[in-house]
Amino acid sequence: MRSVRARAALGATLVVAVALIGAGLAVLLVLRANLTDRAGLEAEVAAREVAGQLALGTAYGELETGDEEAHPVQVTDGEGRVVAVSKDLEAVSGTGTADVEPEPSAPAPGTGSDDDDDDDDASTPDRGEVSSDRPDFANGTATVDGETADYRFASVELTTDEDVTLTVHAGAPLAAEQEAVDSVRDSMLTGLPVVLLTVAGVTWLVTRRALRPVEGIRRELAAITASEDLGRRVPEPDSRDEVARLARTTNETLTVLEASVDRQRRFVADASHELRSPIASLRTQLEVGAAHPELLDVPGAVADTVRLQTLAADLLLLARLDAGERPGSAVVDLGALVREVVSRRTGDRIAPAVSVREEGGLDVTGSRGQLARVVGNLLDNAERHAVRSVAVSVRADRGGVAVEVTDDGAGVPPGERDRIFERFVRLDDARSRDDGGAGLGLAIARDVAARHGGTLTAGPAPEGGARFTLRLPRGAGAGPDRTG
Repeated sequence: MRSVRARAALGATLVVAVALIGAGLAVLLVLRANLTDRAGLEAEVAAREVAGQLALGTAYGELETGDEEAHPVQVTDGEGRVVAVSKDLEAVSGTGTADVEPEPSAPAPGTGSDDDDDDDDASTPDRGEVSSDRPDFANGTATVDGETADYRFASVELTTDEDVTLTVHAGAPLAAEQEAVDSVRDSMLTGLPVVLLTVAGVTWLVTRRALRPVEGIRRELAAITASEDLGRRVPEPDSRDEVARLARTTNETLTVLEASVDRQRRFVADASHELRSPIASLRTQLEVGAAHPELLDVPGAVADTVRLQTLAADLLLLARLDAGERPGSAVVDLGALVREVVSRRTGDRIAPAVSVREEGGLDVTGSRGQLARVVGNLLDNAERHAVRSVAVSVRADRGGVAVEVTDDGAGVPPGERDRIFERFVRLDDARSRDDGGAGLGLAIARDVAARHGGTLTAGPAPEGGARFTLRLPRGAGAGPDRTG
């Protein structure tokens, strides 16, 4: 069963069926118990009436048992022998004995001894006593005048004036109880299918109405998949329920996916474009060298090869960052790292003019190699645009560590301070590729900063140039230093 509507309808029907069956059984049990208790009360009244007669001294043969068919009566003595039964009682069960033939073994009430004749005229015989305890109840059957039926029997004890213990068993018919229970049960069995069909139908219709927008979302997603057009969006219903939130989330996901795919396409296109120029230059130089060895520009070929190697390394690092590579867990002294990176740049255009100001003991946790790459990229960018000097500072900053790289160049326009961190973006399009680079340095620096839980921002420098600020969280205790 693959349909949500069918599963919902079936589930609701089963739940309602279980609930109705449970409630119906409870109603039948309560109804049966109430009717049985009423029959027991009726039987108790009949038994106490007969017991009262016996206590008053009525002889067995003169007992008034009322309607024998409605209230069959059986009287037994202390030894379980039958001493009296109602008229036309032919068989009985549930009273302790099935005998229906009286055996008057005990003295009948009112038949005391004739001793003390002189006192007979002076006193009245004592009356018997009916037990006030709650009688015993039992279900059984009785055959009266050839008709057998179910009865609820009540057993009442009494003591006659001759100190003889008797038990009166009187029954009340259970036919009314059985008829009422059967009637209610039949009504429930008749109405249950109707109720279940109604529940199933209503659930099907309501679920179909509720899931109609979901089907629209599914069809649109299928169309988007078939057309590969990520610019399309699924319909959003006007409701504020879960389906509407699903549609909005789906559209947001499509927007992010479209942006990611566009970014990936631009990345591939830009990477191909950037790789094509040095490869073409290198091929040209090699072809010229092959035809005219004396014209081979070896330094130029080496420079193009280095540029290809650098670009390939940048692309590989970006791919690793996009794949979610986690930074290392080494403890890195950021001040010492900055001094080391600056000291290796002795051959740069203005390397001697790079000033470093740092505070000691500012440790961060991460990859030493990637953090050195960030500092190096920031210095490359600053030296590319600086006029005379570049300054680097490392300081504590609001519980973290801040590295600032400033230059005295033209600066970054306010509207371009976020765009410059996009991949393959160079603000000076007229600048030669050799001077301007591929436009990946700042993008790599920001991605690495983000992977280390930090930020990288651009702003104006006091000298009028650009200031790039790298903020990283302070490092908690970590393992041995590892480069990455």
